[in-house]
Amino acid sequence: MARRKAILTSLTLANSLFSTRSSHSQVTRFLPSSLSHQSRFPPFTTNHRIMFFSSKPHSLLELVLANDWSEILETELETLNPTLTHETMVYVLKRLDKEPQKASDFFNWACGKNGSTQSSPIYSILLRIFVQNESMKQFWITLRVMKERGFYLDEETYLTILGVLKRAKKAADATALTHFYNRMLQENAMDSVVQKVVNIVLQSEWNNDVAEKLEGLGIVLSDSFVIRVLKELRNFPLKGLSFFHWVGCRPDYDHNTVTYNAIARVLGRDDSIEAFWGLVEEMKNAGHEIDIDTYIKISRQFQRSKMMGDAVKLYELMMDGPYKPSLQDCSVLLRSISASDNPDLSLVFRVAKKFEATGYSLSKAVYDGIHRSLTSAGKFDEAENIVKSMRNAGYEPDNVTYSQLVFGLCKARRLEEACEVLDEMEAQGCVPDIKTWTILIQGHCTANEVDKALVCFAKMIEKNCDPDADLLDVLISGFLGQKKLDGAYQLLIELVNKAHLRPWQATYKHLIEKLLEVRKLEEAISLLRLMKKQNYPPFPEPFVQYISKFGTVEDAAEFLKALSSKEYPSMSAYLHIFNSFFNEGRHSEAKDLLFKCPHHIRKHSEICKLFGSAESKSTTPTTTTTTTQSSPNPIGT
Repeated sequence: MARRKAILTSLTLANSLFSTRSSHSQVTRFLPSSLSHQSRFPPFTTNHRIMFFSSKPHSLLELVLANDWSEILETELETLNPTLTHETMVYVLKRLDKEPQKASDFFNWACGKNGSTQSSPIYSILLRIFVQNESMKQFWITLRVMKERGFYLDEETYLTILGVLKRAKKAADATALTHFYNRMLQENAMDSVVQKVVNIVLQSEWNNDVAEKLEGLGIVLSDSFVIRVLKELRNFPLKGLSFFHWVGCRPDYDHNTVTYNAIARVLGRDDSIEAFWGLVEEMKNAGHEIDIDTYIKISRQFQRSKMMGDAVKLYELMMDGPYKPSLQDCSVLLRSISASDNPDLSLVFRVAKKFEATGYSLSKAVYDGIHRSLTSAGKFDEAENIVKSMRNAGYEPDNVTYSQLVFGLCKARRLEEACEVLDEMEAQGCVPDIKTWTILIQGHCTANEVDKALVCFAKMIEKNCDPDADLLDVLISGFLGQKKLDGAYQLLIELVNKAHLRPWQATYKHLIEKLLEVRKLEEAISLLRLMKKQNYPPFPEPFVQYISKFGTVEDAAEFLKALSSKEYPSMSAYLHIFNSFFNEGRHSEAKDLLFKCPHHIRKHSEICKLFGSAESKSTTPTTTTTTTQSSPNPIGT
């Protein structure tokens, strides 16, 4: 209670910077009457169906997931008579990413049935499973076996695993992995041949001369070799395709699923999209499938590149095949479509209809995905119909559903209606959480209605919902967007000191930079002290730039004092600011600051060297002798 009173008190100062209006009236309907006409999109069916899959890959997966590993399970698996292709192995292992022991048991069983299921991509999946689940014993055993069997740890997998180990603070494992990877590169004679091939391919456009040079190398082709070359050519997709086709024409080698998936990953980008779809057709004719790991990577690439039409087309292709994307993949795709400024609703409904037609019943996540795009596109009537269908399917609207509606209404600048949604939420027994309030307040700030945003903030506090760092960042950005720098500073100070809020480091940095832009050094240093109290790392760069150009010696001393939680900052901090003074030609200020430094700083060899060098460059010939004599001890003590 005391904390909320402190927050409300803090708002008094912020409110003085804006004129506020009366609070919003309540409503008694889910949506205003202006949004009540019928949707022009047909509603989805709402009957619950049991998910069905007749494909053997899914039957195999279900059996593994449902049972502990045993001889009985192995017997049951064999009764399915599964075809253990590369695609099947990838499909099952990707679904076992949270169960490392089952993944290991399944892999070992499959290898005993069909040794050809082993490949570098499959080993890479296993390594990622083990490291993410901290099964380090299995990880190192698998890595050793992988090397012994001649398979290659590619750079992408190495960097991914290294990042996981560093985030988990497994420094010893991270160091050992780096040593292993570097030693593997040194010992692998194939590496130099790969580089020769890549250099030849990149030297010119593909022609007979390039093909003859490659043939002259006497390459011994293998899946691992082809994959490595394609990875090196990933930034030159059409050259990679030319190499791929050249390999396919060699009498001593036939492409397979592994290499087809490797070239698909290379081609799955904007500048080679036609070649990608041509390759997909070629794969189909050759009897190969895109594996689920390749699908995920290419789909994410399409989504990052805003190639939503291609992402949906690929999703439909996979849903029609035996290796279907997961529910999560569907939700991610719908979220990506909704994230655009003007979501393509035809793509949304294609995804949802394909999901349903494949045998799934629409889940809450899928309903939310459709609803998110409709509200973002301003199609509130259609969004209301989706909510009705969702209710008929047994899913009640929650904070996610309402938050999406609030976001859409704010985006459409229908702010009063957005506020009314929160009142209706409470009437329906759904208490708005901090995310819903943040979306509402951010919507007001984006619309330059910061005064109303503060009214919403006060109402939120009265509803016993405490603010967090996200919301504070939204408010600070709103203040700054309206050039209310003093208000932003005071609000942050009040909420930190009285409400004990811990802002994001980025919020501090943004506000400090804005303060220094208008030469408010004292306030910026106050924020630096708060950062220090909350154990954030120092943020010296903008201060050093400012002080070296505009600051006084006292400013520099005050900054250095505030910079560190220790009695004195590091030697590098002193060197940094001295160098900055020298770079600005302010040698006298640098000398004056040196007099204010503690004895161990003045006596430090790097400081003496710096001042001796600076003075020898800046003094006139008449003072050179004096400078030279004093350079070992620049202050003459």
